Amino acid sequence: MAARAIMFQGTGSDVGKSLIVAGLCRLFARRGLAVRPFKPQNMSNNAAVTVDGGEIGRAQALQARAAGIDATVDLNPILLKPETDTGAQIVIHGKRVGHARAREYQTLKPTLLAAVLESFSRLAADADLLLIEGAGSPAEINLREGDIANMGFAHAAGVPVVLVGDIDRGGVIAALVGTHAVLEQADRARVVGYLINRFRGDASLFDDGLAAITDRTAWPSFGVVPWFADAARLPAEDAVALDRPARTAKPGATVVIAVPKLARIANFDDLDPLGAEPSVDLRIIQPGQPLPGNADLVLLPGSKSTIGDLAFLRAQGWDVDLSAHLRRGGRVLGLCGGYQMLGRLIRDPEGIEGPAGEVDGLGLLDVTTTLTPSKTLTRTTARHIASGETVEGYEIHIGRTDGPDCGRPVLRLPDGTKDGATSADGRVSGCYMHGLFTADGFRRSYLRTLGANEDMDLNFDATVDTTLDRLADHLATHLDTEALLAAARPVLAQPTAVAKARKAVP
Repeated sequence: MAARAIMFQGTGSDVGKSLIVAGLCRLFARRGLAVRPFKPQNMSNNAAVTVDGGEIGRAQALQARAAGIDATVDLNPILLKPETDTGAQIVIHGKRVGHARAREYQTLKPTLLAAVLESFSRLAADADLLLIEGAGSPAEINLREGDIANMGFAHAAGVPVVLVGDIDRGGVIAALVGTHAVLEQADRARVVGYLINRFRGDASLFDDGLAAITDRTAWPSFGVVPWFADAARLPAEDAVALDRPARTAKPGATVVIAVPKLARIANFDDLDPLGAEPSVDLRIIQPGQPLPGNADLVLLPGSKSTIGDLAFLRAQGWDVDLSAHLRRGGRVLGLCGGYQMLGRLIRDPEGIEGPAGEVDGLGLLDVTTTLTPSKTLTRTTARHIASGETVEGYEIHIGRTDGPDCGRPVLRLPDGTKDGATSADGRVSGCYMHGLFTADGFRRSYLRTLGANEDMDLNFDATVDTTLDRLADHLATHLDTEALLAAARPVLAQPTAVAKARKAVP
């Protein structure tokens, strides 16, 4: 039997498409269907390393987990990783292929449709149901020509579309009716219905609103999804989730961890298990705000542009705050790009992040980093040397780091190599591996050295899976999932579509 597919597009960015797809992946997988999530094009610096050695958007990795499958590069064939306000790194089938400015990418994207359809075809060959997530909104009609993320893909692959509207941000009736108004007739015909997300209160009060939308669009409603508070327990898709004011306190917390929000923060999933710990007050420090004086640990996160974010860090005065933090006896941990910033020098001889040259690091570790064109993408396990605890995670970075403080490494890998460096006084350390804190034993051991409660019992992985189950139950209660399943259409003649897309490339 041919696989069926259905696509979820939004009336705007951040309307909850990723979580809707994740919840439906878990729901239909529990029914015994072979479910595959798919996102043709994603833009995010929060990436995941796949089992086949590439990188994809972290939201698709979470959706794969919800579906009970390993994450592969086919789940997200085109990934854009912003490096500046006007340009991004381009990743195709998990591998970095270059950089393009926004205007350049508009010219390039039609040539990428064949790669997108190839991945879609491979997934369809081994699936009962494909749940596809769009990017941004199809209402951005100025980007419609050559589109591969929304309606352009939907037409090429022959899939129906469900529109997702976010009522929490207001104006959802206008957003849905307005999308109907601006779409061309062929795109409008692709839409088989809509759903309302993030409703607070009595959903019956919106019955007249549903009627108004359907009356003006002729699109049926698949349901109204109430606000799902437990969404905060799941890994965030991108840095928008970090745009919240730092709390002044967390009841019951005994450890304060401060994380400066870098302009190009990347792979910040390290923060999820820390934020979930009742004993940890995790504070995301927004630009222009000082690092808190009572922090036990300052964690420098990963960055998509180490040199640029180092300059950004200094512009906020965080380098001065770090020095004061260490004088007070605090500790500093750098992960990946944050680790590189802690050293004495960052060399970029080939101009990978800008003009060729070198810049002074923060000088808190006696190491030097040299940026290189080759990119490390690997999933691995290691042993934390100080505690003896096993950790599991991934590396995703360019560059190598060497120096005297590497003689006091943080991790020992299975092949005997070592990762990381520690200062002579033991209060500053860094390493390249992401995902350390998902290991419950290591996280508890590390937090105890900072003064955390002894009775920590959080099982982070189990919490994520339990939350995905609750999300699936939530959607089953409030959406007409049988109607959604019935609206999915068979995936047909993909090799023909791929060949056609290749032929269309100039």
